[in-house]
Amino acid sequence: MPLAEIKSKPRWERRKDARPQELLAAALDLFVERGYAATRLDDVAARAGVSKGTLYLYFENKEELFKEVVRANLVSALAEAENYVSQYTGKSRDLLRGFILRWWKHVGETKLSGISKLMLAESGNFPDVARFYHEEVIQRSNALIIGMLERGIARNEFRPIDTVNANLVIVAPVVMLMMWKHSFHSCRLEPISAPEYLDCFLDLLLNGLQSTASSAPVSQSLN
Repeated sequence: MPLAEIKSKPRWERRKDARPQELLAAALDLFVERGYAATRLDDVAARAGVSKGTLYLYFENKEELFKEVVRANLVSALAEAENYVSQYTGKSRDLLRGFILRWWKHVGETKLSGISKLMLAESGNFPDVARFYHEEVIQRSNALIIGMLERGIARNEFRPIDTVNANLVIVAPVVMLMMWKHSFHSCRLEPISAPEYLDCFLDLLLNGLQSTASSAPVSQSLN
């Protein structure tokens, strides 16, 4: 077939293998830009360069499309984090620090952080989606952080604490930074330097967790 004839074909006739990935990328963009309720499947298909009928070949409805966006991005990132934590052999404070910085690099400073904002804003109106997100993302993330805290306590690197509530305290500043990024920061109002913010947060966190049996304070610059 002549090249000119191939180029003249619509994109959805030329990239069958790439369609699911293109649809997920388009859906992620629109969910972050518009939120869950305002994202229309027609617009996702148009952004991906396919027909709406083609979209339905891969995803039954918007809820299933959103779930696959979360699985392909956040759940896969969590799986990598779980592998990182399970194989780590160093000090618990370095493990926790590395986990938080890796999560920020791969999720927080990317468009994926917009999914967290979406869930906080709209979960009350979409309980099934919220339940899915809680089971697939939040519970696994909580288990990872609680596990790292318990590891540090067992090794006498961290002082004994309420790990369940400490997990919530640790997560909150990171979530706040993501929310700020997609609200005031995106409007160019009161920007926050993520490296400086995380450096301060980690300094307070790790020194607060430190066991009295441990050595000197663990302040460490991001640079």
